[in-house]
Amino acid sequence: MNNSVFSQKIYPFLVASYQWYLRTPERSLEEAYKAALQIKAIEDEYFNGIRIDSDLSTYSASIMEYFESDLRKLLKNVRMRLTEFKASRFFLNESNQKVAKRYGIEYSSPTEILEKLRFIDEVTAKYFFDIEVSSELVKSPQAPVDSTVVESKPHNSISNNFSKPQRKANTTGILPRSIFSTINRLQVELDPNSEQDVVKNFRKAQRRTIKSVRFILLLIIIPILTHQLSKAFVIGPIVDRLRSSEDVAVFLNFEMEEQALTKLHTFEENLRFENLIGNAPAISSEKMEELVQDEAQRIAREYRLESANAIKNVFADILSVGAFIILLVCSKREISVLKDFFDHVVYGLSDSAKAFIIILFTDIFVGFHSPHGWEVILEGLSHHWGLPGDHDFISLFIATFPVILDTIFKYWIFRYLNRISPSAVATYRNMNE
Repeated sequence: MNNSVFSQKIYPFLVASYQWYLRTPERSLEEAYKAALQIKAIEDEYFNGIRIDSDLSTYSASIMEYFESDLRKLLKNVRMRLTEFKASRFFLNESNQKVAKRYGIEYSSPTEILEKLRFIDEVTAKYFFDIEVSSELVKSPQAPVDSTVVESKPHNSISNNFSKPQRKANTTGILPRSIFSTINRLQVELDPNSEQDVVKNFRKAQRRTIKSVRFILLLIIIPILTHQLSKAFVIGPIVDRLRSSEDVAVFLNFEMEEQALTKLHTFEENLRFENLIGNAPAISSEKMEELVQDEAQRIAREYRLESANAIKNVFADILSVGAFIILLVCSKREISVLKDFFDHVVYGLSDSAKAFIIILFTDIFVGFHSPHGWEVILEGLSHHWGLPGDHDFISLFIATFPVILDTIFKYWIFRYLNRISPSAVATYRNMNE
């Protein structure tokens, strides 16, 4: 009874499982080949037969994210299937092949296998080489000495696709890192394709610089244009129409009123003084009252325009900040390129230059003379928006905000810069002392 159950249920299942195992090499290679065909089809249909690269196409960021997402899935499938193909062929011996023939399983000829593997390599090789990491291996004169870059493995690892160079924390080894850096540099110099790689890296850096500078200009120009155009053509006419009536208050706050009264009082005192010392012809009290009244009307018009301008500035600034935020939200790819650009610029600086920039920024924003600068900035913003200058708030802000900034600077130096560039931290401390 047990033998009957084994022959009817378990044995066919074992045979089917064994046949599935024998077909694994053929099946894995075929799935990897189909994935490579899909990548090639995308290249031919949408990228004119070249690699899927946002720098070489005119598609928008959202479309490129769609293509790159599919590409990552297909490349991951190729990697897994090729790994499965290699492992299954390693355990597939001659006796397994004889059993496979007995079950009617036909393997592809070596010519067909090599042809499929060659096609897979041609399609995927262009995505295996990380140009960003290779550019760090080709050490430029400006390259930092105190940072280590993770080496890339061209044409043999797919896990680095679409990845950025990652910097390792400084570690102490048995041998100095300069020896390994020298060996890596010699390997690059002896590589016959190193010249082509240098040209590719230069073009990559050039495109990154152009995109970063263009994006920085957009971040500056678009908010300014939004502010000026909205203030001149949208907000300005609306505010002028609403404040065209003479009944509208002239002053937005008491400080503006005090300034106007001071100006009028000074004008009246100057008239009396000039009249008393004889530098001006004698005028009657009625004439002086008329001149003072004219000056009061002029000052009122001046402050009415200033109040209207402050109201326009509030709404125009809101629109410009909204335009700036929308630009950031819609430019995630440009932000990553800009961040990469700043990383290369900052890490390319010498230790003394890094320390100089840190000291410059800390002294400006949190240094001994920084409260005067913050006071000027806050009073300028209050005047820009027509708000009364609250000196208590300004004093409280100056007493707290620079301290918070100073704490953030010190934490950043201790937590990150000390790990990435300890020599720059040492230079900073020596310069600061």
